[in-house]
Amino acid sequence: MFPSTILGRSYLLFMLVLAVGVFAQHEWQARDSFDEIKIQFDKVNADNCPIQHHSDLFMPIDAVSHQPDIKEVNVNPVFPNRTALLHLQNMALSRSFFWSYILQSRFIRPAINDTYDPGMMYYFLSTVADVSANPSINASAVYFSPNSSYSSSYRGFFNKTFPRFGPRTFRLDDFNDPIHLQKISTWNTFDVQDLGAHHPDSISKDYSHDLYKINEWYRAWLPDNVEGRHDTKITYQVEIRYANNTNETFTFHGPPGSEENPGPIKFTRPYFDCGRSNKWLVAAVVPIADIYPRHTQFRHIEYPKYTAVSVLEMDFERIDINQCPLGEGNKGPNHFADTARCKKETTECEPLHGWGFRRGGYQCRCKPGYRLPNVVRRPYLGEIVERASAEQYYNEYDCLSIGWIQKLPIQWEKAPYHVRQKYLDMHSEYRNYTTGSRALHSEHINIDQVLKFIHGVNYRTCKNFHPQDLILRGDVSFGAKEQFENEAKMAVRLANFISAFLQVSDPNEVYSGKRVADKPLSEDQMIGETLAIMMGDSKVWSASTLWERNKFTNRTYFAPYAYKTELNTRKFKVEDLARINKTHDLYTERKYFKFLKQRWNTNFDDLETFYMKIKLRHNETGEYQQKYEHYPNSYRAASIKHGYWTQPQFDCNGYVKKWLVTYAVPFFGWDSLKVKLEFKGVVAVSMDMLQLDINQCPDWYYEPNAYKGTHKCDEKSSYCVPIMGRGYETGGYKCECLQGYEYPFEDLITYYDGQLVEAEYQNIVADKETRYDMFKCRLAGASGLQSALGLVIALIGLTLTMLYRFR
Repeated sequence: MFPSTILGRSYLLFMLVLAVGVFAQHEWQARDSFDEIKIQFDKVNADNCPIQHHSDLFMPIDAVSHQPDIKEVNVNPVFPNRTALLHLQNMALSRSFFWSYILQSRFIRPAINDTYDPGMMYYFLSTVADVSANPSINASAVYFSPNSSYSSSYRGFFNKTFPRFGPRTFRLDDFNDPIHLQKISTWNTFDVQDLGAHHPDSISKDYSHDLYKINEWYRAWLPDNVEGRHDTKITYQVEIRYANNTNETFTFHGPPGSEENPGPIKFTRPYFDCGRSNKWLVAAVVPIADIYPRHTQFRHIEYPKYTAVSVLEMDFERIDINQCPLGEGNKGPNHFADTARCKKETTECEPLHGWGFRRGGYQCRCKPGYRLPNVVRRPYLGEIVERASAEQYYNEYDCLSIGWIQKLPIQWEKAPYHVRQKYLDMHSEYRNYTTGSRALHSEHINIDQVLKFIHGVNYRTCKNFHPQDLILRGDVSFGAKEQFENEAKMAVRLANFISAFLQVSDPNEVYSGKRVADKPLSEDQMIGETLAIMMGDSKVWSASTLWERNKFTNRTYFAPYAYKTELNTRKFKVEDLARINKTHDLYTERKYFKFLKQRWNTNFDDLETFYMKIKLRHNETGEYQQKYEHYPNSYRAASIKHGYWTQPQFDCNGYVKKWLVTYAVPFFGWDSLKVKLEFKGVVAVSMDMLQLDINQCPDWYYEPNAYKGTHKCDEKSSYCVPIMGRGYETGGYKCECLQGYEYPFEDLITYYDGQLVEAEYQNIVADKETRYDMFKCRLAGASGLQSALGLVIALIGLTLTMLYRFR
């Protein structure tokens, strides 16, 4: 028994030492602001959130840093880890423009004893489409001020309002949903509710009341108590040309302009969505304007005011944090600033995208004057540094000092003949090249000549070219799928909504009580939806909703086309393309329309299926929620992968005279017998190709990039890395040193800038003074060869002396 006791004690002692070693190895990581937010994040859950203090349901406003500024969108590039936030605010802005337009569009139509407003199902399916088409958006809602919502969904309800109306959709985790027997989360199931449907005495359920703890999105703009002047709401102008060639100039009030202070968008603090989705969310809020009150016969007391807000939300944990110290690219406010573990003596922090709310979303790069050890290939990844033990951290993740640093050259000289010939041989397309449109048809294109041709085409010169020259190769717009993804999602969202409305809403359905079915889609609604895409996203130059022949109510052809002719404007134009009835000019003859119609003519198996659990109000006053008559229901629609990207084209006779890249996506509805789906039309958006960033770096052989491999980096000592924000010009890259090489110059950066490299290579081509031959990285440790050589010579001398003495 004695040996067993010793063995047991030894085993316990070993386990104790092991536990101490394991838990103590990370004690070098002091508690910081990330840990504070993480503790708060984990502290609140669905079970305890009703009894939490109000302040515990909100995080600091600077927990989401680098919020997109609408004033800077067309000036400075948006970080890759903020494109989802940018799309969130664009979607909220687009929905605000639509609801403001459609609520005031009654002034376009004759005055009747009825309301032109959309019905309840239109609101519900609109919020569903906001979420279904955008994987990064998890909730969408429209909240009206008390007694401000008019509706056509109840009989005898003219000029009456709902006490509260708040249609909201959020994405459910359908892992355990009985609809999906596979037990796989599809994220295609949505909970749809009217949050204005509650008993009048239940003030804790009233989203406009202070006891509704999390309604910061409501108080951002509402209630709008207009005092003094009544013309405080900004106006937007739309010139509409209908199919019968009649014109209408409609001016409506909308959200604040992007140049105003504050702008149209307000972001909320991250908050716990208690009792609803039970997640930490961040919301973008934009006000909706209307002329209120209505039908008083006294126009002087009917004035514009904000009657509702459009609120779109995304998960807080999907938003990247920036742990790097404050600086030029990280000016703050940033709650997580300086929580990175980079060693500040020799390295500096650079954020990475795609990490979300967790540590390690950065890399530690060497400071100027330092280089990576020869055994390290890339900068130290933050996630690896964060996981390191104390011993690993203190002994590794350092950069080595560069021994001999050169000064940047001041006097430039022409390259010697043999040097110039060497570099021209490396890029033979600069010896013999073609100009104009033929530059695109060479085996190895001269990128400078190609860009000279593209930039040389404008509304004045386009008629000098053959129409075929104004349709470029598809690989010239490489990167459009990623860089214009947000704009494509705008089109997918509208296609999703039309598909949902055509499949779910039946205008002939009869309900009990006073509730009536929604009317079919109207021309004003489709014009407003198309217009809102372009007004909500500044990169979209034109948007169109093209209906198939005889598929729109009471119309043979119908195709609202919205466009703008200048950036940052408040004046927009809409054309009904059905007005153009020449056979070869008809919109149904467009390539992308015919392609999508042919592709989706018979087989719909690949479409996405979206499920909805809709709960409506019991009656006009709300009282309580009840399940929709078809509960649950579903619809089928296209996703972004089902769309079609066109080749870049300059339409010299078109409304927008720019190099446009168009994305088109189909929408579907039931056939006349309601037996199967059929193709109903296409939603298309067009963007300016010159807003793309060119990628000149090498890539796989199968990547359709016309400009790949056209960089001018020295491939023996450096490699090409793309830089965003440089636009459709050469030089959008940097030349980073390869493993085992170092940047030899005294500089604030540790790479060669692509714009400088391209400019110096042009000097080589023009046989001018240049320093292109110096844009190479030096073999790491080469600066120490001088001292090593002296040591070798001394050693040889000593050896010879010893041999001579003892011979």
